[in-house]
Amino acid sequence: METKYSKVKQAIKSRIIDGTYTPHQKINSESELMKEFGVSRHTVRLAIGDLVTTGWLYREQGSGTFCADRTEENHNRTISNQKNIAIVTTFISDYIFPSIIRGAESRLSQEGYQVSIFSTNNDPEKEREILEKILSQSFDGVIVEPTKSAFSNPNISYYLNLERLGLPYIMINAYYDELEPISIIVDDEMGGFIQAEHLIQLGHTDIAGCFKTDDAQGTRRMKGFLKAHRKYGIPLNPKNIITYDTENKNTKPLDEIEKIISTKHNTITGIVGYNDELVIEILNLLRAKKITVPGDVSIVGYDDSFLAEVSEVKLTSIIHPKSEMGRAAADTIIELIKIRANKNKVESPYEHSIVYNPKLIVRNSTKGLTPVEITS
Repeated sequence: METKYSKVKQAIKSRIIDGTYTPHQKINSESELMKEFGVSRHTVRLAIGDLVTTGWLYREQGSGTFCADRTEENHNRTISNQKNIAIVTTFISDYIFPSIIRGAESRLSQEGYQVSIFSTNNDPEKEREILEKILSQSFDGVIVEPTKSAFSNPNISYYLNLERLGLPYIMINAYYDELEPISIIVDDEMGGFIQAEHLIQLGHTDIAGCFKTDDAQGTRRMKGFLKAHRKYGIPLNPKNIITYDTENKNTKPLDEIEKIISTKHNTITGIVGYNDELVIEILNLLRAKKITVPGDVSIVGYDDSFLAEVSEVKLTSIIHPKSEMGRAAADTIIELIKIRANKNKVESPYEHSIVYNPKLIVRNSTKGLTPVEITS
């Protein structure tokens, strides 16, 4: 159970971390804190005293207690012998994430960095807790896969505090648009376009698309899917666009696909999936309904994960760079740390974002109907 002293201390610390208290700003008085938390003056003084001792606050006789400027402290930490990197990802142990993490870890370990890995489970509140830890501890740089990147992020103040402290961070797979950070991503709009175009060029004109739209990757893939239909002049049934989010990813897309294939007038011959993980579940559903792939329905995945080749039907899928992305993220954050430590700053290629061009690997989950004539 959290003590009253710890509660007050953590609350003040959180306000420093999220930028509520800025350097040299006077914090609330002892009386105000006593009233806010319903604690004694002794408890408030203990909490403040500890934060003064550890460098989060400082006192000025006769004036009050102020938020310390930790910018110089963080700069000194970077040029010291401590070498620690935080990797924050939405998920750790499944799908393509282990490959990305291994790629980054391998490169960082070569340079003598210790790596701490955190998972948000695509939950903004969990992301906030992790960012507080990172801002409270000794890290030289941060690699982040943003949480629910399609939405305005409630934790922007924490990223701005990273910037204020001069702590380098980059984003992978997606990024928060309002921050315009250095990022390493796949051109997901083009990926979604290629998925749909592949089926269209094989003669499919009634295609369902499943997209996870609380992540920017999904909204961009959907945009590409729509663009492909427009380019080839193929009408798109709005009912064939299936959107879902993290909370209902295990139920909604399959439920919606089942509704479509179970209707009396179902005519879909192609399905585009947000990723291979979903496509495998769709394959299982189609098999249970005695619908063959690619005999009755062609299906295209995304990420070219290990699932693409272990499934009964080998998946046509968009290639994700995975380990290569991890290594590129590591190279970038290492270089940004070096640039920060070098007062004679020079332009570096690592100060720019990387966008991978998507490519399709064709296997046997797709087949042609009547080819569509391609027009430029």
